[in-house]
Amino acid sequence: MISKAFRHLGVSLWVWAFLLMPVAASAQFTDRVKQGLNTAGEPAGLVGGAGLETMIGRIINIVLGAAGVVLLGLLLYAGFLWMTAGGDKEKVTKARGMIFNAIIGLLITVLAFAISEFVINRLIEIQAGGGAISTSPT
Repeated sequence: MISKAFRHLGVSLWVWAFLLMPVAASAQFTDRVKQGLNTAGEPAGLVGGAGLETMIGRIINIVLGAAGVVLLGLLLYAGFLWMTAGGDKEKVTKARGMIFNAIIGLLITVLAFAISEFVINRLIEIQAGGGAISTSPT
């Protein structure tokens, strides 16, 4: 049962890696992309909005929030299965496995949220000039 959970985790990590690979590959073109988006958004009055880092942070927060809601729903469903098992050990075992996997997924989601929040906030601080990194000699 645990090896199946690790297999699912491994597959999930590979899927996320392939989904995020284009973002990592296009990181060097950020300024050109921003300039093109500003040029395209000028007629619609969309220039001067939030920065790219802020938008990425919002998207990450939305995705992780949705994942948390799904995992909470999975926990509730597994609890319902356990309560309605009626003494059937097979159903109880299935429900316990679902609860265990949902809790592990919820922990991973919360940690990912905390790490991404920390990194995005530091990137925004550095870009705004409020970071602790100083280039002037002291």
